[in-house]
Amino acid sequence: MRDLDAALLAAHATGDTQALVTLYRTAADQTPDRAARAFYLTHAHVFALELGHPDTAHLRAALIDMGCESPL
Repeated sequence: MRDLDAALLAAHATGDTQALVTLYRTAADQTPDRAARAFYLTHAHVFALELGHPDTAHLRAALIDMGCESPL
């Protein structure tokens, strides 16, 4: 996870929003901790919204499934 943390910091430093979506989603997939997964998915979703990323709906659905977001 240290390499992933370093990649996240680098992406933030350069403003690489596309990479942030991917990296936060990867972090969510790699953690066994539910709270950490929700944190990472939320960040991935926010950056996906900013970009109009094609995975935006999938990320929101994952948050809904976790009970961290309300369906419309």
